[in-house]
Order: sequence, then C-alpha cells, then structure tokens
Amino acid sequence: MTSTDNATIVKPASKVELKEPNLWKVIMLNDDVTTMEFVITCLTDFFEYTEDEAKKIVVDIHEEGSAVVATYPYEIAEQKGIEVTLAARQEGYPLEVRIEEDK
Repeated sequence: MTSTDNATIVKPASKVELKEPNLWKVIMLNDDVTTMEFVITCLTDFFEYTEDEAKKIVVDIHEEGSAVVATYPYEIAEQKGIEVTLAARQEGYPLEVRIEEDK
C-alpha cells in the first residue's frame, strides 16, 4: 500500500484595500412650470432639508438655472433622482433631475 500526502498549503492573508465609492451629485434644473412649493416639498421629503434650507436651495435653482441638492454614492443618487422625477410626473410637472459624478 502507498500512503498519500494530504498536506494543506496555507497562504498568508493578503491585504484587502477598501476604497470609498465615488460620489455623484444630484442636480435639480429650473423650469418655468414646476412650482417652487413643489420643489421645496421634494427637498424636504426626499432629501430631509428643513423648509428654510429648501427655500434657499430653490432660490439658487431659480437664479442659477440649477443646483446640486445632494451628493451620494451612485445607486442612492440614481434612486433619489428617479423618486423625485416620478413624484414630479405624478403631479404633472416637468422637473428635471440629473446625476453627475463628483470629481
């Protein structure tokens, strides 16, 4: 009979470097139809701003044509954009929300 060698080779643990995910900006664009009140509601409901903070952002959107309203990892930014867009369409508003990588 022959004996077999069942030796196990153990590799030292390799270092795993975790990298923070890239962040993406959620940007709301100004339009002539969507009411300021609706945008304030979106900012307070979806992004948890206070009403006063939301009012300031709405003024920025109106005056500048757009404003970054939040920065999140991609999946969250995309989800927030979709949620706000769906809410706007349900109310009949053409509010446009874009996401863009924060470089």
